[in-house]
Amino acid sequence: MKEFNKALGNFINDAAAGGAVRHLADLGYSISKIADEINYPISKEKIAQYMWEHFLNTGKISLEEPQPVHEKASFIKEQDEFGRISFRRVTETVDNSDKEYVQCEFGKELYKKTSEFTEWLESLEPEDREYIQLMPWPLNAVYHEVDERINRIVLKKGQYVHK
Repeated sequence: MKEFNKALGNFINDAAAGGAVRHLADLGYSISKIADEINYPISKEKIAQYMWEHFLNTGKISLEEPQPVHEKASFIKEQDEFGRISFRRVTETVDNSDKEYVQCEFGKELYKKTSEFTEWLESLEPEDREYIQLMPWPLNAVYHEVDERINRIVLKKGQYVHK
């Protein structure tokens, strides 16, 4: 029953706020600004989780080093005339040669909490600090597409982000 209630809550949150969060994240809104814009009570941590998942799905953040050109596989659900359901694998070529990525190890640095990293975090603008602190960064390196936000962060990067 507990799992069902959790799944139902996630579904309701996604239906009520997920699309808006993804849209506003694509526009470059900060986590706090998204929280201010949507008329649904949702935590900043949940907004960051939606952003994280969306950025992974769209390739803005990659858990593996991005390749300039690669194949992306997906599955299409099909139903035949007898009602049998099957899945067909479809591949598409993705060209990332026009995108630039930087390697980030924010998860590891947040875990270690060195005084240098904490000092660096404090030097960031509040919305950039919030982005680093609330996104669910893994302990291993990730690759982030260069955009306005990551450019601001990289300018203050020190040794924490490198190309």
